[in-house]
Amino acid sequence: MDEDMKRLLETLQKPNKKYDIEKIQRAYDYARRVHEGQRRDSGEDFIHHPIAVAEIVAELELDTDSICAALLHDTVEDGGEKTNLKEIAQLFGEDVAMLVDGLTKIVTLQIEDKEEAHIENIRKMLLAMNKDIRVIFIKLCDRLHNMRTLSAKTEKSQRVIALETMYIYAPLAHRLGMQRMKQELENLGLLRLDPIGYKEVTDQIEAHYGASANMIENARAKISARLQEAGVHFDLQGRKKSVYSVYRKMYNQNRTFNEIYDFYAIRVIVDTELECYAALGLIHEMFSSVPGRFKDYISTPKPNQYRSLHTTVMMRDAIPLEVQIRTYEMHQVAEYGLAAHWKYKSGEKSKEEIDEKLQWIAKLLESDENTRDPDEFMRSFKTDIFNDETFVFTPKGDVISLPLGSTVIDFAYAIHSAVGNRMIGGKINGKIVPINRVLQNGEIVEIITSNASRGPSRDWLKIVQTAEARNKIRQWFKKEKKSENIQVGRKELERELRHINSGLTEAEKNEIIDAVAKKIGYTEMEDLYNTIGYGGLSVSRLTRKLQDEYLRLVPPKESEREAEEEIDQQIKLSERPKNLKHGGGIMVEGESGYQVKFAKCCNPLPGDEVTGFVTRGFGISIHKTDCPNVAAGLANPDNQHRWVRARWETDFTQDSSSKNLYEAILQIHLRDEIGALAEITAMLAEMKVSILSIGSKPVASGGLVMLSLTIGCRSVSHYHSIVSKLKSIDAIESISRGFLS
Repeated sequence: MDEDMKRLLETLQKPNKKYDIEKIQRAYDYARRVHEGQRRDSGEDFIHHPIAVAEIVAELELDTDSICAALLHDTVEDGGEKTNLKEIAQLFGEDVAMLVDGLTKIVTLQIEDKEEAHIENIRKMLLAMNKDIRVIFIKLCDRLHNMRTLSAKTEKSQRVIALETMYIYAPLAHRLGMQRMKQELENLGLLRLDPIGYKEVTDQIEAHYGASANMIENARAKISARLQEAGVHFDLQGRKKSVYSVYRKMYNQNRTFNEIYDFYAIRVIVDTELECYAALGLIHEMFSSVPGRFKDYISTPKPNQYRSLHTTVMMRDAIPLEVQIRTYEMHQVAEYGLAAHWKYKSGEKSKEEIDEKLQWIAKLLESDENTRDPDEFMRSFKTDIFNDETFVFTPKGDVISLPLGSTVIDFAYAIHSAVGNRMIGGKINGKIVPINRVLQNGEIVEIITSNASRGPSRDWLKIVQTAEARNKIRQWFKKEKKSENIQVGRKELERELRHINSGLTEAEKNEIIDAVAKKIGYTEMEDLYNTIGYGGLSVSRLTRKLQDEYLRLVPPKESEREAEEEIDQQIKLSERPKNLKHGGGIMVEGESGYQVKFAKCCNPLPGDEVTGFVTRGFGISIHKTDCPNVAAGLANPDNQHRWVRARWETDFTQDSSSKNLYEAILQIHLRDEIGALAEITAMLAEMKVSILSIGSKPVASGGLVMLSLTIGCRSVSHYHSIVSKLKSIDAIESISRGFLS
């Protein structure tokens, strides 16, 4: 038997664990036979991977079937004719087969798949999770081991897998409350995406802890002595802030290392909830607390069931120390999330509790049933797994958790669809507010309703943040306003056709729309109009199909065809994208290799959100989405159809060793002091940053000078790194990213 398997079995045979060892042994023997002769990219026998995944599953203390499924999770995918789900069900039971099936269905999820295929895989993952949450626990364990052993892959594969991990799996771990899993996935992802930034942050963390080790130990000793004196049974743990957490604050929020105030932390773990508050009082006796830095997640848990007290106190030399206080059970839930509920509870009550905590998945899938728009599904998905939460109260004191940025309308629909549909206004802390007002933590929200209300407005769909609210508004329009929906949908489609050709006859319009409707699964045009009218499908998703049907119906004249072919030739896929002037790196409408140029008005960098404009003289011009020229261009109805979706092939954390340089404009407000410019240029030279142009002009008031520098950057992260270091120069008042007018 494999040594790794022996170690796993020894772990499972401890007195406090109840596993069917014989069944697990059989699953291992079966997996070993199916994977015989297969090797991983590292050259080791493939069987080492499922054993390692099973070990991580065992650390979560999941059940026997979960460990068997971990051992078997790749057998159906990679075993060919050696196995199938029916045989696995016969040998190991329906539960194991169901888990293996769920894992097999989501194994192909890839961040660089074509968009709709990628979104379909996410749907499959959510469906599998909704059926049995153990599927995603095992998948996260599988992904964690793959990330730990990623060095055997090619550099490109490493980036693709790391991006997928950062975009999908780490946020899912966070949403499920599995903080230990989330932090390791994020750190491993960052290591592959920006190794230079990872090392820089790691070195600073180690140096900081080394310099302050005595101070932290003194604080720990003081807290420990006081708790012992009070007769509190406790464990005291140090907590290092994760590398990715520090990196994100430094580069995304443009902060220096010294501006991260919750860097030093300790964790106090006690027996009971009452002792949590007692320990809090004792710590506040010993240290001065920092106002506004106390959070009670015990009385008001986070949606992922995280519970703890957080307070920040001042050590000597005015250095802040964060203290987290929780019970042992709270600590397990904080580390392992819903997986800990599996450990602590059993029976129907536990299943009901876990189902309740997964309602967001069911609501997201329910919302998906009312829309045919993949972009809409992804927006809802990202809102539900990426956004932080806002906690507000009903007038009765019940806590309602909503995604950050949610409005009064979202709150109304979170209470009940009938409340949202009859809403005519809202109050926050007793004062009437607009219904699009964004909610803040701790506010008391009251909805004003009226039986005379005519229902929600279509404009609300543009305001709400949650999939639940959007879904309920659509359901109301779908049920109550079908004839109105048809009129709205028809107008939107006809407006889109006018952009293609304003001279189409009614018969030609109907023929084009009917053909598009049938292609996407509608038997009648009115069904398509209805879906567009209640918000279930965006007309922008149909633009390309409408253009194709128009060209089929009304072929262009020879001269027009030649002109269009010339434009197509300029933007078609290049056979040798490596020879493109700017190195490519842009995906347009889900495809790579288009001939592109980067707009000088906004100078996009890898990592910026971008969009493309089909030019008539040079391929596709790539702009930042917040470029003033984009807003102006979209406002022109004659050119709206020429804007196309675009994105970078790699993330903002793309390898900083890349040789491709992109222009970025730094607009620096600095005090008019002798030597300030020399200090800036010297620091840029030290960082090996190229200065491509330089200009300056006095600011109208304040004794400041506006310095405009065009520099060479590799990516957004590189840009933020440059800005962060320049801010250490005393004469600089502010730095912003510039646009050319």
